[in-house]
Amino acid sequence: KDEIIIHWKQKDKSIITTKGQIGKTLLSIAHNNNIDMEGACEGVCACSTCHVILEPKIFNNLPEASEKEEDMLDQAFGLTATSRLGCQVIVTKELDGLTIQLPSATRNFYVDGHKPKHH
Repeated sequence: KDEIIIHWKQKDKSIITTKGQIGKTLLSIAHNNNIDMEGACEGVCACSTCHVILEPKIFNNLPEASEKEEDMLDQAFGLTATSRLGCQVIVTKELDGLTIQLPSATRNFYVDGHKPKHH
């Protein structure tokens, strides 16, 4: 099985359930499923607009965030102890069934209003 189930908790608290391909980033899966996750820098870890809040048990089992990701997270709106950037989290089978909380807002220092289309 090379797909998992992901639950996306939207800003309005509604949940959208999608499939996610193992080996892809949360950001690319969000874009492929029309989930409202910005990703202004197009996934190169140069902004914080793909900020996601993960369940503690999922967060604790992920590889540690790089220093670059930590620097970007410092600029994220509504940062939590289990925040990560969606462009840096690679989907594995262990993440099957996870719920991802999207923050109530994002901060875009990149280009406000620019919403890249997924290629």
